[in-house]
Amino acid sequence: MANLHIDIVAAEGHIHSGEAVMVFAPASMGEVGIAPRHAPLLTTLKPGTVRVKLADGSELPFFVGGGILEVQPHLVTVLADTALRAKDADESAVARAKADAEARLAGAKTEMDMAKAQAELVEAAARLEFVKKLKKPGH
Repeated sequence: MANLHIDIVAAEGHIHSGEAVMVFAPASMGEVGIAPRHAPLLTTLKPGTVRVKLADGSELPFFVGGGILEVQPHLVTVLADTALRAKDADESAVARAKADAEARLAGAKTEMDMAKAQAELVEAAARLEFVKKLKKPGH
């Protein structure tokens, strides 16, 4: 079975590098699935989960807070604004970040403040959904 290489990089540093049989990502136009020999693609990512499917059938989930997805026939590169490994997920910290974003949105005085607070809330809500899915049985 053919593989592809995936690199996930964020401002925090190098998050993941390895082989995969499939990669799923939250592209701006909807979730995309990338298999080996996929046509070249460059798209933006929205906050959500990147899932890396390994040869043994297991999946590694990563949260990305937006960014860029670049696809070459045997290489997938995720340049994330922010990223989080499943093993580093802290539900209480994520819930606090969402509450803080909601408070900033409620207190926004200008359109610029409101737009920034809305973007932070979208990311925080997506991050919280990611963490909650990890807690479900079977993940």
